[in-house]
Amino acid sequence: MMMPAPIQRFDNAFSAMCLCHRYSQAVAAFSRHVSRTGDGPLYLIFALCAWWFDSAQGRELVVTGLTAFAIELPLYVVLKNSVKRSRPSHLPSFITPSDKYSLPSGHTAAAFIMAALITSYYPELAWLVWPWALLIGLSRVLLGVHYISDILVGAVFGLACFEFASLS
Repeated sequence: MMMPAPIQRFDNAFSAMCLCHRYSQAVAAFSRHVSRTGDGPLYLIFALCAWWFDSAQGRELVVTGLTAFAIELPLYVVLKNSVKRSRPSHLPSFITPSDKYSLPSGHTAAAFIMAALITSYYPELAWLVWPWALLIGLSRVLLGVHYISDILVGAVFGLACFEFASLS
């Protein structure tokens, strides 16, 4: 899918600024580590800890989280395969993405679901989880596999899925 020209121009310029400098290899190494925290195992560890150490509230957190991801994952697949926005291909890429298309960023959507989920049950952790979710999204741009607009859409999409799950 072709984005409107002003958005695509901004995306290209932002990605070029992030990827075409002499520190890009070092930034990519750090970004790779940040991005891996959004692959899923950390979510499972947090859920198990919440369930184990905070029984009633932890179980509620796990059920809400599972509901949010049950909403997010199928919609994500449909959205990504309907929009079919190509990933950045004219700039350096420091990892091989798991699929062909870029919009929305699944890592960002999942991180924002987790940040909203954790904050709603443990607000004292907000200072930690929101910057982490933002770093997950930014790491995907710094690795050359997403545009910044993919990250923004992923964040909004993740928050919407969490909000919908919270209603049930």
